[in-house]
Amino acid sequence: MDNREYNSVDICVNKFEDNSVGKLLDKLEKYEEWMVLWSEYLTDTLAFTAVSEKANMQEVIQNILLSNAQGNSCLSINRATVERLRSLVAFGDKSHTCPFIYDGKRVYLYRYYALEQRLATQVKRLTEQPSINLDISAYKDLLVDEYQQLALKMVAKHYLGIITGGPGTGKTYTLARIIAVLNKETPDLRIAMAAPTGKAAQRMQEALQSAFQDKLLNDKGLVTPALQMVQPVTLHRLLAMGNRGIAKFNLKQPLPFDVIVVDEASMLDLNLATALFEAVADGAKLILLGDANQLASVGVGSVLADLQQIEALQAYRTHLVHSRRFNDDAQIGKMAKFIQQVSTSTSFDHEQLLKRFNEEVVRVSHIEYIDLNTIVEDHLQLTYLPKKITEAELEKNLDQLCLGYTDYIKAVKAYNSVEGEEESDLALLRQKVLDCFNDYRILTAMNVGVFGVNRMNQYIEQQFKQEVLGYSKREIDWYVGRPVMVMENDYQLGISNGDIGICFRHRQDHKQYEVFFPSLNKWVVATRLPQTIHTAFAMTIHKSQGSEFEHVAVVLEESPQRLLSRELLYTAITRAKRVVSLFVDPQSLTTALSVKTVRQSGLCSKIDSFVKAVDV
Repeated sequence: MDNREYNSVDICVNKFEDNSVGKLLDKLEKYEEWMVLWSEYLTDTLAFTAVSEKANMQEVIQNILLSNAQGNSCLSINRATVERLRSLVAFGDKSHTCPFIYDGKRVYLYRYYALEQRLATQVKRLTEQPSINLDISAYKDLLVDEYQQLALKMVAKHYLGIITGGPGTGKTYTLARIIAVLNKETPDLRIAMAAPTGKAAQRMQEALQSAFQDKLLNDKGLVTPALQMVQPVTLHRLLAMGNRGIAKFNLKQPLPFDVIVVDEASMLDLNLATALFEAVADGAKLILLGDANQLASVGVGSVLADLQQIEALQAYRTHLVHSRRFNDDAQIGKMAKFIQQVSTSTSFDHEQLLKRFNEEVVRVSHIEYIDLNTIVEDHLQLTYLPKKITEAELEKNLDQLCLGYTDYIKAVKAYNSVEGEEESDLALLRQKVLDCFNDYRILTAMNVGVFGVNRMNQYIEQQFKQEVLGYSKREIDWYVGRPVMVMENDYQLGISNGDIGICFRHRQDHKQYEVFFPSLNKWVVATRLPQTIHTAFAMTIHKSQGSEFEHVAVVLEESPQRLLSRELLYTAITRAKRVVSLFVDPQSLTTALSVKTVRQSGLCSKIDSFVKAVDV
């Protein structure tokens, strides 16, 4: 692929990654104006005689479009209502193309109906390929967990494999062993690994590199140089998607790989999933990894959630159960379990739910500094945000959020206090800074708002400068300890959207600054970084997806209630390994606990009608 194609891919990935729930409200406001204009245009072609009838049909069209904007591929609606759209809708009639299609239960935009049909066809193709008789009896001792063993057997036998599980259940650990076995048993195996975003691809690489260091794998000679050289990339780059979102690799020109692995599959929307499945060659394996309880894709569809509930695909799916990070008796584990078990009834009692949460999970308390060096068991602490917050109360809460960076501030001060030290000594101090920063992160639902990412980063940065530098002049952009997040891909610099780095003194010229990106093991001169970078003491929950920290502070204020869901809350708290500090509006907490994201889709019924169930 030449540079022009890479540039197109970069633009496409940036657009995909830059979408977030935090931007959904703005998106809908702009979308609503377009919906109105389009519904008016379409109904004008029908020549309604009654003004009221025309207005009703405009509302129907707008509801369909709004449903798509909310991530649904279709809208459940009765036939009588759809028939009033007259020539705008087709009823399974393929002789002509219409804006809408009705399948007997649901109405679609033609685009999403076609995407579901294409994806279901590709699932059918992969599952219809004959099972493989790959002997894996020599590798029984590689995996002790029964569900992980089932995952190995499944992938060894079928061309489609779906491995799901919550945090700490060993998805990457299991994958590393599966890939090592396949690589050993199949000479010259061509392997591709990918994820929907650049940051997720990098995290995948880090996890696999760590897994491939395993003594048992190496003692058995299962880790080859070729296997260690496999480089995870974004799906957009793997498929060679240009700026128009059209993949170079497709049904006519499939990907030149024997095994294709996609991590963070919960991020797959209908369009990207269809492009991926169509690019898998006959005889190639496709392995999807993910946690369907996490946030759904930003685009239309919830492909992983759909695939895992289809009865005919149960033989192609293994769900890992045992978490090595959380247990049901620990507080974070209790909360994760509580989130999954709350009733999704629309008529629930907020006060009763809050009481249950306090009794069964955690009681309200003061947020305190947690010494990670002395804590033995995982810990959960909760405080409620006031309804009408004063400036003094706001600063008090922000100061409490800053407590998590106490050790980080100490580490930066220690680094700043030395002059003329040997590079080896400075490297140790830098590593301490990195470790302390990665111990803690503040997560929130939105970029804007009283407790939005922008406001919190501004306040914490001022406090940090005052504490470390002795002053808080905002015009100073670069200083030791500034954490920054990349907001767009830059393959020339080798950095991706979501990458986080820490600013240090330049290793050769201490009057200058450079930023170290731990996940890339890369240094970049500060002045070369794009102007779009953001300070990153706080980040959105969406941006944190797939990351892990020792201690996470989760902030849910009152304003973004329309965007709250149990998937958002679950994703946030499961970023933490040992400590979660909840700063929440009580109403927002109960809303997040009780609202489950269920997207309307016809994918399940289409695949069920195409795919015959097979014996496990």
